Amino acid sequence: MIGFIGRRLIACAVLVVVIAGITFLLAFSATSNVARNLLGENATPDQLAAKDAELGLDKPLLAQLGTWAQHALQGDLGISWFTNEPVAQAIANRLPVTLSMVVLAVALTALISVGLGVAAAVRGGWLDRVIQVLSVAGFALPNFWVALVLVVFFSVTLGVLPATGYVPLSESPGSWAAALVLPVASLVIGSTASAAQQVRGAVIDVLRQDFVRTLRARGISPRSVLFRHALRNAASPALTVLSLQFIALLGGAVVIEKVFAIPGLGTLTINAALQGDVPVLMGVVVTLVVLVVIVNLVIDIVSGWVNPKVRVQ
Repeated sequence: MIGFIGRRLIACAVLVVVIAGITFLLAFSATSNVARNLLGENATPDQLAAKDAELGLDKPLLAQLGTWAQHALQGDLGISWFTNEPVAQAIANRLPVTLSMVVLAVALTALISVGLGVAAAVRGGWLDRVIQVLSVAGFALPNFWVALVLVVFFSVTLGVLPATGYVPLSESPGSWAAALVLPVASLVIGSTASAAQQVRGAVIDVLRQDFVRTLRARGISPRSVLFRHALRNAASPALTVLSLQFIALLGGAVVIEKVFAIPGLGTLTINAALQGDVPVLMGVVVTLVVLVVIVNLVIDIVSGWVNPKVRVQ
């Protein structure tokens, strides 16, 4: 198990370095007009050259990458070109907002999709067909459209939930929960539809295997076969699906945060992209990559613990 974890850690570190390097080269290779965007059209050539030197843009691209990587390893992701706010501080202020929404959405997706997927696989018949139809319908609906429908119904028509805004958990747990109900629901509907189908397929595949028929022939109860044996073998693909859903929900949070005016990483990313604030974009990309790598590493470790065949592979 230690060797398995060690290999995964090395692969994760390589992935973070490669993605960070490629993103840096792509982002900073298109920064020729940064100084003019910051200083305005009336800036003199001397002022533009001084601004480029201040930002380090007068150095070769690889030298800029080396400087950025050296500072990033020390926790310094640079300074925003437009707000002069430290990038690490800007991300630290907004990351808990996004994570609170995404983690809640993943937890609800896991509970609902496992329940629906197992029910569809075990019961079959009309229940299976109904769940599949609902899953396809939920997957086909764009999350921003679902968000708008929920706002119109629950906020505008009924007036029971806030349409926009965010309240920190430390200020008011009740207001925090109320502010996240609609954003989380918008994310969960689509992710649950996709995950339930995958869980259903994984459980059906396991239930058709020879060892399940052998257990049934020995007189073991169907409940024991399902919960003690089948679900354990179906856990690896289900966990993989959840890790993919976490990545998808991080991407979906960008749009949902904009719809509900939530001050998270999504709003920060969109504003930085519109302004061309490359240090902020780099910081967000690296942060998201590290989050995804950590989640995948945890999923790999749990899968290896649940199913020893994963460690061998």
